[in-house]
Amino acid sequence: MIGQSGNFNNDLTVPPMRSMRYDSPAQLYAAVPEVAAFTKHRPSVEEDNFYYFQRLKGSTTPEDAITFAAFSAEARSAIHWAMQAVRTTLPEPGPEDAELLIAIGQWMDYPGNETRWRALQLALFAPRRSPIVYIGLAVGWSGGIMAPNDPSRPPVWRTASAVNAALLTTLARGGAEQRSVNMARILDAATSLFRGR
Repeated sequence: MIGQSGNFNNDLTVPPMRSMRYDSPAQLYAAVPEVAAFTKHRPSVEEDNFYYFQRLKGSTTPEDAITFAAFSAEARSAIHWAMQAVRTTLPEPGPEDAELLIAIGQWMDYPGNETRWRALQLALFAPRRSPIVYIGLAVGWSGGIMAPNDPSRPPVWRTASAVNAALLTTLARGGAEQRSVNMARILDAATSLFRGR
């Protein structure tokens, strides 16, 4: 069927976005060596992303599974996951995060330099580092130049480290008595990242 504009392509199904940066954890650790500074465990050459994630989930340091998911997912997917996990785990953000939440939402709806820069500016000048502020930093570092007058680009690992900080801070804020429940909630939400590969 031809779309309203007369173009056949308007009616075609768009293939799903790739959600993983690399095909295996070994490729990730080789290409982004910074991930090793954040994790206790290392992948074997034959492990695929989901198997390694599952192994980390069941380890004595399941935080490594959060870190691995943050680093292995494409920036946009990781940020969406972090936002979902933070909003589910800490449903009442502080009033100081309200403007930044709006800016992050605008970037999610309309990703582009202007919305990205706005989120970054608010996050950089936030009075304290909340999980939402870390997500704002992740948005700001997710791609492109840092500012209209700054042609530098952040390293690829910056977004992942900010997502990781957002989620680990969320765990800490949830309290020790809720830690295992919140950990399971965050890791269950991460499972969907590995389905789209």
